[in-house]
Amino acid sequence: MTIRYDGKVALVTGAGGGLGRSHAIALAARGAKVVVNDLGGSVAGEGANSQASLDVVAEIEALGGEAIAHGANVADLAQVEDMVSQTIDRWGRLDILVNNAGILRDKSFSKGSVEDFRLVTDVHLLGTVHCTKTCWDIMKEQEYGRIVVTSSSSGLYGNFGQTNYGAAKMGVIGMMNTLAQEGAKYNVKINALAPTAGTRMTEGLIEEKAFALLTPEAVTPAVLFLVAEEAPTRTILAAGAGAFAVAKIVETEGMWLPEAEQTPEGIAAHWAQISEGGERALQAGFEQSIKMVGQAAKGLGLEMS
Repeated sequence: MTIRYDGKVALVTGAGGGLGRSHAIALAARGAKVVVNDLGGSVAGEGANSQASLDVVAEIEALGGEAIAHGANVADLAQVEDMVSQTIDRWGRLDILVNNAGILRDKSFSKGSVEDFRLVTDVHLLGTVHCTKTCWDIMKEQEYGRIVVTSSSSGLYGNFGQTNYGAAKMGVIGMMNTLAQEGAKYNVKINALAPTAGTRMTEGLIEEKAFALLTPEAVTPAVLFLVAEEAPTRTILAAGAGAFAVAKIVETEGMWLPEAEQTPEGIAAHWAQISEGGERALQAGFEQSIKMVGQAAKGLGLEMS
């Protein structure tokens, strides 16, 4: 089965270079009309230049595809609304959103400023909120939508000097988990990409031979899969160097403690049983509550309806 996007309109943020450029060109090559968004700033989010996005549009058009450029700063809701409005005016629909735009302000937590923290979360987290919010009702009314948020191993597992980036990248996972539930009956699916790629954001941080393997083009197939008609939803797909894996947030089975042991000392005494065994991925927050109440009812000999 060949996956294509004929008749679909895709918006890719941060698409002037690196991963976003690769995603945009690949979507266009498979039939999508593409909005190439890029502010054109530096890795640190400074400055603006529309040339990068215009160059990607020219690449797509040279390959026989159809694309437009827009220089919206995703951290500015009004600019995002203008971008989506222009998209609807041009093509009448919006089917695919790939939230890729980002900046870096890497410093240890002691040395980093609150201003830098706010700037990074404004772009990565609120930028994703702005774009997704502006597209959401359009996709619901169409009863079709495919959204990708871009997370990171820094958010899932931590990375020294990236407190701000990690916080934002884990934030989009919480957003995805809830929107997957809210979009289900409207055929709006949302997934997360956790990429490892050699781009200007990682240049100089990765050994040269590894950098050569970590091409953006080796990550893009993951995005193409996550925005396909038969895509999963609420999935974190890690991708890098042509390797792919699914990341999951799991919870141990845990245990109920009698009232006399519901103390910090009781938790310490039973830590091995609490912290290990029966790990599974819960599908919604209420499942945790049901599990906890069920354990308590069993321990107390209560009948629950």
